[in-house]
Order: sequence, then C-alpha cells, then structure tokens
Amino acid sequence: MSGSAARTATADVVCLGESMVTFLPSQPGRLADVPSFGRGIGGAESNVACALAAAGHRTKWVGRVGADGFGDHLVDAIAAYGVDTSAVRRDPDRPTGIYFRTATDRATDTHEVAYYRAGSAASAMSPHNVPYEDLLSGRVLHLSGITAALSADCLALLHDLTAPRDGRPLVSFDVNHRPGLWRDGHAGPRVLLDLARRCDLVFVGEDEAEEAWGVHGTEEIRAALPEPDVLVVKRGADGVTVFSRTGGAAHGAGHDTAGATGHDTGVAAGHDAGVAAGHDAAGAPGHRAAEGAAGAAEDTVTTVPSLRVDVVAAVGAGDAFAAGFLSATLRDLPVRDRARHGHLMAAAVLTVPGDLTGPPPRAHADRLAALDDDAWGTLRLGPGWTLAAGANEEVRVT
Repeated sequence: MSGSAARTATADVVCLGESMVTFLPSQPGRLADVPSFGRGIGGAESNVACALAAAGHRTKWVGRVGADGFGDHLVDAIAAYGVDTSAVRRDPDRPTGIYFRTATDRATDTHEVAYYRAGSAASAMSPHNVPYEDLLSGRVLHLSGITAALSADCLALLHDLTAPRDGRPLVSFDVNHRPGLWRDGHAGPRVLLDLARRCDLVFVGEDEAEEAWGVHGTEEIRAALPEPDVLVVKRGADGVTVFSRTGGAAHGAGHDTAGATGHDTGVAAGHDAGVAAGHDAAGAPGHRAAEGAAGAAEDTVTTVPSLRVDVVAAVGAGDAFAAGFLSATLRDLPVRDRARHGHLMAAAVLTVPGDLTGPPPRAHADRLAALDDDAWGTLRLGPGWTLAAGANEEVRVT
C-alpha cells in the first residue's frame, strides 16, 4: 500500500475487543428454570482470533480483563487455541465481564441473554492504556462495532485506530450492530457507519444495515459504504455478496508489509457521547477527499451462495465467517474462495453447540472451496463433517 513506512508484521491478525466468560445452560428452558450452567468463553473478536489460530495463523488478542479468576480463565482458554495473549492487560479495579444465555436459538423470542458487563475491565480500554505496538504488529487489525458501544473511551480508541497513520495494518471491521449496547440508540448507527467507512475490509449483514441505516439491498449498502476496498454483505440463506477493488484490501493482506490507507474521513478527533461527524450537510456519506480515490477502480461484484447446513446451534457463525474470509485473504485466494472459506468456517461452528470449534483441516476445506458451482450448491454439511475427510491432515501455514 502506498504512503507508508514499510514494516515487518509479527502476527497475521491482531484482534481487539472484550471477551467474557459465558455460562451455557445444561438444558433448554428459561434462565429462571435452568438448574446449572457450563463455563465457556465468548467475544466476537477473541472468537475470530481463536478460529484463525486453530486454522494455523499467527494471531494475537488484545484486551483487558479483571484481576480475578474469570480473567485467569479467559486468558488461559484463549491461549489454549494458540492465540498470543501477551498483550492482555489486567485491571485491578474492574471485573471481567460475564454473561448467561439460554440454549434456544437467538433468532427466536424465547432466547434470553443476561449480561453482566457494565463497568467491566474491557469497557475501560482507551487510547491511553492499550499497547499500540501490539495492536499495529499484524498484517491485519480486526475490530468490531461492539467495542465502540462499550464506552466513550472505547469509541475514542476505535476512532484512533481507524485513522490514517504510517504503518497502519489492513483494518478489518465487523459492524456487529447491537442496539441494546448503545446508551444513545440514535448515535450507534451513525458511529458504526463512520467507523466502517474508515476501514479497508468491512463485514455487514444485509438485515443489520437495514435496521441501522435504513438501506435496502446490496447496491444501497455499497452506496452507503463507498470507501472500503472490500465490502462483504452477508445475506443469510441467500449467501454473501462481495464488492472488491483490485489492488486494495483485496490483496494488501497477502504481503508482509502494510501501510496507511490514506483515507480522509473528515472525523474530528474529539467525541462526546459518540455522534460521528463524517457526513456532509445533507447527512449523506461523503467520499474520500483525494479526487477519484473511491471511484478510480470499479468494483468486482462476487455473489457466493450459502451452504446447506444441519444447524445444531445458531451461535458464533458471523465471527467464524469473518475468520474464514480473513484466513483465505491472508493466503491471497480469489474472492470467491474467500467467501467459500467463510461459509465453511461458519458451517463448522453451526454444527456444534458452542461459539467455537476446530476448523476443518486446511486441505479438506480447500478441496470443498474448489468445487464447481453445481457441486457447491448440492453440498450439505452436518455434525461431524469437519472430521469426515482428511481429519488427520496436518495444518500448514502457507
């Protein structure tokens, strides 16, 4: 990428965000009726780091946990996946976040989640207390909109990390619109739109874009987000549509050097409750200041159908998809195969009860991603599919 000092990355992907201890029910039913819970871990960004590490990539998770037993468990559990946790900071004054959930599908009205994360150690993250040398040490820096919702300090951190700077890695951003996390529900969508426009690779659901920004369909979403070099629109059962520009983020992560993107977003460095300023007087998204920067290269539009999956639990699929797409991006695979690897990683999680699972062996996933369109369209995956073929093949980083 142009306009930056070259650097050597010490990690493939660095993920920043809150991870929490998750309490999973021993049986279906209301939280009031569940007699006991098993302990797990949960957090969008740490999920991505764990999945990528399990797939053979060098990953680092940067976060903040309490100086308590739950913080010990989180760090140990994430490190057990092969993730570098050396940059995690302990907060002696604030607790590690936890949450409880029911076994019911999140898409139904009977699903319950009880969060105990207000005032957590992670909510105190700011530009002044996180290690920037670690955050900027990867080929890719992966962020999500959840972090921006945790506090004004967390929002300031994300604005700083998405600003143009020498040596900036490729910045990946999962919108992850969670209305319940925002103190000001009106500010959240504007903040997320602004942050997404400052990044190189963006993941967003078609449904969440409609809910947050009132835009309908993939073309309108692209019009609202013209700046990212790669925009991945997740469309549920209809698959994904990827807008990509040759020579931008579509290829930048495949090298050992990374640099600033040169975006001019017009966002002030100071923030109040989180209202972004990156819009023109009419409220419409603006374009990069450099003449023709957003429109110099036309998009290639790639649509990849979803797989047919026998779902065990519909949790963690979005994070797994992002991990699969990033893994294939790091390997500089074609856009179609990046999306297919995203679908395959999501299918691995959908066919187990929890948020995390081991990915399919790389050679097995590569064979499936290389299927012709007809074979891909007839593929059906159920529990245990990741072990069905080539399960003992060694994962090699290429």
